[in-house]
Amino acid sequence: MGALAPWHWAVLIVVILLLFGGRLLPRLGRSLGKSVTGLKQGLKESSEEFKSEVTKKPESGADSADSEGARPPTGDGATKDER
Repeated sequence: MGALAPWHWAVLIVVILLLFGGRLLPRLGRSLGKSVTGLKQGLKESSEEFKSEVTKKPESGADSADSEGARPPTGDGATKDER
């Protein structure tokens, strides 16, 4: 019950040829190839973007964790004005 045996592949190919015919298969293959190429390109771009964001130095200013307004939550739900 593991991988398909070679005769399983042969039967599968014959069934696919009967269902789709010889003219449609090259178009399907071309379309699938373009889809895979687009997916790889998108993954590469997102990987490069992620790497550039990770290696970018943090800006000093409002985003700094050392600023006065950035305090960890107290957990009691009280705001700064209510204390």
